[in-house]
Amino acid sequence: MTTLFDPTTAGALRLNNRIVMAPLTRNRAPGAIPTPLMATYYRQRASAGLLITEATAISHQGQGYADVPGIWSDEQVAGWRQVTDAVHAAGGRIVVQLWHVGRVSHTSLQPDGQKPVAPSAITAKTKTFILTDGVGAFVDTSEPRALALDELPGIVQDYRHAARNAMAAGFDGVEVHGANGYLLDQFLKTGSNHRTDAFGGSIENRARLLLEVMRAITAEIGGEHTGLRLSPVTPANDVIDANPQALFEYVLRELAPLNLAFLHLIEGATGGPREIADRPFDYAALQQAYRTAGGQAAWMANNGYDKALANQALTQGVDLVAFGRPFIANPDLVQRLRADAPLNAADRTTFYGGGEKGYTDYPALAA
Repeated sequence: MTTLFDPTTAGALRLNNRIVMAPLTRNRAPGAIPTPLMATYYRQRASAGLLITEATAISHQGQGYADVPGIWSDEQVAGWRQVTDAVHAAGGRIVVQLWHVGRVSHTSLQPDGQKPVAPSAITAKTKTFILTDGVGAFVDTSEPRALALDELPGIVQDYRHAARNAMAAGFDGVEVHGANGYLLDQFLKTGSNHRTDAFGGSIENRARLLLEVMRAITAEIGGEHTGLRLSPVTPANDVIDANPQALFEYVLRELAPLNLAFLHLIEGATGGPREIADRPFDYAALQQAYRTAGGQAAWMANNGYDKALANQALTQGVDLVAFGRPFIANPDLVQRLRADAPLNAADRTTFYGGGEKGYTDYPALAA
């Protein structure tokens, strides 16, 4: 029987096991530039079959939180090269998560203090993280403006450019962040997309931007180096869709020809319940729609998995299982899961911002 510790492949990625470190925003990249401390953090966790970096902005406009990294400049590429070199030296594989937050931002984080952008000028009922005189705080997001039709090709090109930079930085590939109420998810869902042009209204129109982004990236770096994260029913960042089953089955059928490396599905509410009573969703039917259309990407499940539940999922069509918060306090999570060893407890006060404390100082099992 397949277990979490068996090797596998995801597109061009050869993975030592089926345990994935999910993206975890940690706000330790001042000026949006990756640091040597980040290289240490990811190297410590390189025993995961695959590391997915914290969400990383494709442009200054795509920034939504203080001190999160970017990948649009040469200086950022050089910073990430330190990270990828460290992970590869430790025998790991790593992809960068490409991110545009859309309306989940604040004017203080935007170029020249401009409004954040969105499919429609609807403020997200959520918060973001900013720094004021070096002190971090969660604040309400700013009112966004609707993107003009002629701006959307530039967004697609920003994703393409970020993917090209990712490969120049030594990453094994990219994961496009299409989940959790950020820009691509905002376009997908009826609650945040009230457009009446070619990018709003019907399922086909609302999915158009995501599909154009995915086609541009796979044309640039190859589908075998490209993954996508989706969250069909999460309420994160104030998103909702009137008919998510039909929407996401359409999206996955359209993605099937791109020969993606993996699809990363958040089940239920991100960081919350795996099933939402008033938002039932059939993930098996979603996978079936994708496979029937010829899609071969590795299927990655995420949200609240432990070892037993993960191994059960591997018998039900799941290929990879992503673990998030357990990796914060347990750099050697793979070893601990294999040995059924106890886990370190995470210090929540150090999740966002700071230095080594609560970041690179958690003890390994051997200690």
